Amino acid sequence: MAASAPPRLRESTLQLLRRAVGHPAHWRGKLARLAAALRGWTDASAVDRRLQHLHALGRLEAPLPNAIQRMVGAIDMMRFFLLPCAATYYSHKGLHFGFHTLLRALEDPASMIDPTGLHSARDTIVHHLLQVVHANPDYDLQLLESFPDGLDLLAAELEALLAGTHARAAEVAATVEDPDYHARLLARLRAFRLRVASPLLCDEVLSDARYMELERVFGDLTSTMRYFSRLPATPRAALHHLLTVRSFPAHLAIMR
Repeated sequence: MAASAPPRLRESTLQLLRRAVGHPAHWRGKLARLAAALRGWTDASAVDRRLQHLHALGRLEAPLPNAIQRMVGAIDMMRFFLLPCAATYYSHKGLHFGFHTLLRALEDPASMIDPTGLHSARDTIVHHLLQVVHANPDYDLQLLESFPDGLDLLAAELEALLAGTHARAAEVAATVEDPDYHARLLARLRAFRLRVASPLLCDEVLSDARYMELERVFGDLTSTMRYFSRLPATPRAALHHLLTVRSFPAHLAIMR
């Protein structure tokens, strides 16, 4: 049986849509982030530089995945982990997955077009963490380490949300179904910066052995890129993988 709906779901569909769209004064920023995200897809060298920087930080191991491996890996991550795990989570919360995805797209469209985050600007990654409940945010926190002030900005945004002073608090609240998420995320961020282990943020993942196995691969940037680097590296082999592999190829994963 699904859990009872959280208070925000007592709002009408139209009210939630209006809140997600937000104030017209914020639309320019949304469109600017979307334009930056789209430009990111055209700059392969920027992705290579980010990967090299993350390798220098000790977050990635050699060999680094090429563009084909990253594309196939992103599809595998979406179809085997992110989408089924999210659908399960929203079902437990009594939420409609499709409608919730629409709210996210309206609240910040830039966050919807880059599943790996490697093409995304700092602000897009930060806002993605604010608007989506993460069982394990470490992947995105590690991405933010590639920006000098990425983790500082996330901390400031979370503190503003918790203090009630964030300019887009109402818009973010339209997409975040867990009222305690931002406080737990801030605690996780502080533990991450101190290199202290802390628990996952969603019980739904902890209670499912399938998702726990996949979280050990895709919940961490290092292990995710390690998996990507073992995928087919040529167009023909990549297409064969996508057409024939129907379940997660655990033999390619090296658990962290």
